[in-house]
Amino acid sequence: MASSTLICDTQPWKDLKAHLEDVKKTHLRDLMNDTDRCKSMMLEFDGLFLDYSRQCATADTIEKLLTLAEAARLKHKITSMFSGERINTTENRPVLHVALRASRDAVIECDGTNVVPDVWQVLDKIREFSERVRSGAWVGVTGKPLKDVVAIGIGGSFLGPLFVHTALQTDPEASECAAGRQLRFLANVDPIDVAKNITGLNPETTLVVVVSKAFTTAETMLNARTLREWISSSLGPEAVAKHMVAVSTNLTLVEKFGIDPENAFAFWDWVGGRYSVCSAVGVLPLSLQYGFPVVEKFLKGASSMDQHFNSTPFEKNIPVLMGLLSVWNVSFLGYPARAILPYSQALEKFAPHIQQVSMESNGKGVSIEGLPLPFEAGEIDFGEPGTNGQHSFYQLIHQGRIIPCDFIGVVKSQQPVYLKGEVVSNHDELMSNFFAQPDALAYGKTPKQLLSENVAQNLISHKTFSGNRPSLSLLLPSLTAYNIGQLLAIYEHRIAVEGFIWGINSFDQWGVELGKSLASQVRKQLHASRKKDPVEGFNFSTTTMLTKYLEASADVPSEPSSTHIPKM
Repeated sequence: MASSTLICDTQPWKDLKAHLEDVKKTHLRDLMNDTDRCKSMMLEFDGLFLDYSRQCATADTIEKLLTLAEAARLKHKITSMFSGERINTTENRPVLHVALRASRDAVIECDGTNVVPDVWQVLDKIREFSERVRSGAWVGVTGKPLKDVVAIGIGGSFLGPLFVHTALQTDPEASECAAGRQLRFLANVDPIDVAKNITGLNPETTLVVVVSKAFTTAETMLNARTLREWISSSLGPEAVAKHMVAVSTNLTLVEKFGIDPENAFAFWDWVGGRYSVCSAVGVLPLSLQYGFPVVEKFLKGASSMDQHFNSTPFEKNIPVLMGLLSVWNVSFLGYPARAILPYSQALEKFAPHIQQVSMESNGKGVSIEGLPLPFEAGEIDFGEPGTNGQHSFYQLIHQGRIIPCDFIGVVKSQQPVYLKGEVVSNHDELMSNFFAQPDALAYGKTPKQLLSENVAQNLISHKTFSGNRPSLSLLLPSLTAYNIGQLLAIYEHRIAVEGFIWGINSFDQWGVELGKSLASQVRKQLHASRKKDPVEGFNFSTTTMLTKYLEASADVPSEPSSTHIPKM
């Protein structure tokens, strides 16, 4: 396929379009009766079990999707990513988050240089520093141990680490390692987020981790300056060097801020923000909370899935098949959304993280060559842990719009509960729903079944479920640090596969820039208007809203005489 050819112009794409009519004539009630088909749509790898038999797809569909992968040169693109080629062409960067969790003896080159030793140099530095803090060898300016950590970052510097932290909190091993410690994440520039994060904390026992690659991210740096003031006003300016560290590559600005450059932990341009949880962005705060050995298991889990993704034939490759099925659902069946439904409360922050990874990566309207896409690409991702979601939005999923679902279950609960006299354990009750919901979506309930149950005639249409609603089920053996790493990597690679098939650049994010630029103009106007300058240079709507905001907040001083940090 020539580089300027859109994937939709290829014969395999056209074949899938033609095949679509055959699939629309089928129903999952019938497809699920084909045992051989179901067997062929089940995979196991490293303790994980994937069942995609409830997708609206036949064996022929899968074959045609694999042929589409060949037309899109999927294997070549995966190899190029792992080889350090500059596949992020709009920013002229490699995409090497897989190097962040590679084994120490691995070789992954970028511009002819093996980057793995550099990665491990940072990891070893994190190991040493986190052990000093956790052991009490590194203390605050008043001599007290630093048992509380606030990580400041936004986007990928926040959502990924928060997902992993939330998943580890209830893991017995990780929980024991975190005894007596706290980890909080400050992301939103809203001062309410500052107030919530410092409530109950003592500056004497708090270590702040500022995460910003260039040390210029507007929201992050304002929050960093706010917490610097919180520390300085209580402990003196000299306390900053003992109570604040950085994850950044801009050592000049780190030092200017008051942080010792020796306490700055590097990462690289080939690490995209939303793919950075396995870098110092996530590894440093997580190691401070749980200890490096626990976090290293998380990295090993991700690395295991990296190797599977890079080396396994596509017909047995979990991320590849999940990615191809997403392309099928979005671009052929016309289902633009995906619900991520983990039946584990520990995974409550998984969907928000994947929402960013997916929608920032694949929310594109042009090909990697800049050609407008004449087909739908990208997914609208959302989700909530089961069974909470069942009492929230499952009504729409069952009887409203068709939304493909990912059901994620765990065999062994992190916190099992068994009550005498109960029919099943608490976890079995949860998993009963995990197993039931996909079948309810697939099979539905017909008017004939309802009549046989003597349902009133006037309620038949209300209680009919059309079924034929696609889902897949992913079963994890447990939810340890290792399994959490596996799960993360599956979805990272699945999203990359979608982008590779669609022929877009999944590794830039120009869509976030315009709003930032306009916000800068508004910021200047607010500063001027606090000094009584009129609102100028905006459209009528924005001018009206800004004026109302300024009038209603006229008591805000243009130059505060003293610093005020809210307390809850």
